[in-house]
Amino acid sequence: MIGVAVLGATGSIGRATLEVLKLHPERFKVIALTAHRDIDRLEAQCLEFEPELAVLSDPSAALMLNRKIATKLPNTKVLGGKAALVTAAELPNVDYVMAAIVGAAGLLPALAAVKAGKRLLLANKEALVIAGKLFMDAVTQHGAQILPIDSEHNAIFQCLPNTSLEQGLTASGVSKIILTASGGPFLETPLDELPMVTPKQACAHPTWQMGRKISVDSATMMNKGLELIEACWLFNTTPKHIEVVLHPQSFIHSLVQYTDGSVLAQLGHPDMRTPIAHALGWPERIASGVPELDLSTIAPLAFHTPDTERFPCLWLAAEAIATGGTAPAILNAANEIAVAAFLDHSIGFTEIANIVKNVLNIIPSEPVTSLDMLLETDARARAAAEQQVYADKRN
Repeated sequence: MIGVAVLGATGSIGRATLEVLKLHPERFKVIALTAHRDIDRLEAQCLEFEPELAVLSDPSAALMLNRKIATKLPNTKVLGGKAALVTAAELPNVDYVMAAIVGAAGLLPALAAVKAGKRLLLANKEALVIAGKLFMDAVTQHGAQILPIDSEHNAIFQCLPNTSLEQGLTASGVSKIILTASGGPFLETPLDELPMVTPKQACAHPTWQMGRKISVDSATMMNKGLELIEACWLFNTTPKHIEVVLHPQSFIHSLVQYTDGSVLAQLGHPDMRTPIAHALGWPERIASGVPELDLSTIAPLAFHTPDTERFPCLWLAAEAIATGGTAPAILNAANEIAVAAFLDHSIGFTEIANIVKNVLNIIPSEPVTSLDMLLETDARARAAAEQQVYADKRN
C-alpha cells in the first residue's frame, strides 16, 4: 500500500485527487488530509477516508473539527496551524504527497516533502516560482521526485524523452516546449470593457473548473506566466525555449517540438483527474475515471499568439524569470495580494497587472541567498502591493 498525504484536500485539485484514490483502494491509503478552514468538507473527507492525521491551518477551525470527529474517528489525530502542514508532509508512512495548497502558503510543506525524500505531486506552482533553484537543489540533495500535476507540465513531461532531465533538452533533440493556454473567459472581450469585468465573470472559466484565485489568474494569464516560470525549473530550460500558444478548446494540453520537425502533443479532456492519475501511477498507467476522448466530436482546434496588450501579466512573468533572483517571488506575492483585492471588489480587473508592475519597479530583484531571504522578500512585496491597493482605492 502506498501512503498518500493530500495537502489542500478540500480544494478542486484535492477533491479530484481523492476521487482518483477512491478508484484504487487496493493500491493507495490516505494517511493525511489538510485544509485551511473548510471544516465541513474536511470532516466529510475524514469520515470517508479515515486518515491518521487531519490538519486545518486555521487553529480555531482545527479545534472545531476535533470536537466534531473525536468520538467518530478516535484514530484520527487533528492538528492546527501552519506548522502542522509540514508535519503532514513529513510523516514516515507517507510515500506520495499531493501539494495542492494554493499560493505561497504551499511552499514550506512542499519543501518539507522534498527534504523528506517523498514523491511530490506538485500542483502548487508557486513553490517553484518563489524558490526555484533552492527547491530543485533540495530535490537533488534529498533524492526526492517531482511529478508535475498542472495539466500543461504533465503533458510536457509525457512528451519529453526519458533522457531530457539528465542530458538536457537540446542534447535530447528537443528544440522547444509549446505551452498551451485557453485564454480564459475574456479572450474576445473588447479591451475597453476589461476594466469593468466582475469577479464572477472572471471566475467563469469556459473549459476548466478551478478555484477562484486560479480562475482569476487564468483570466489575466498570470497563471500561464507562473507556469512559464515553473516549466523553466522543472525542465531545466529558459524562456527562449518555451513558446506560449493560445488554444481555447483546451484538448491539447501542451506540446514538445523536436529538431527533426516532429511535434508530440498530449491530448485529453480538460479534467485534472488525468494528470493526477498519471502522477499517482507513473511509470504505470492507472484509471482516472475520465471518459475516453472521442476525436470525432472535438470542435476544430485553433491556435493563436497571445496579445501583449490583452495579457500584460504573461509578459510581466516572462520578464521576471529573465531578470532572475527574487523577481519571480516579488511577482507572485504582488499578484496574490492584487487578485485577493479584485475578488474583494477593492480594485478593478486591469489594476491587477498595474499593481504587479508597480511592485516589481518598487522592489529591486536581488540574488537569492536563502529561504529566509525569500520569505522576507515575499513579505515586503505583499506590503508594497497592499499599499498600491489602498492608493487605488483612494484614487
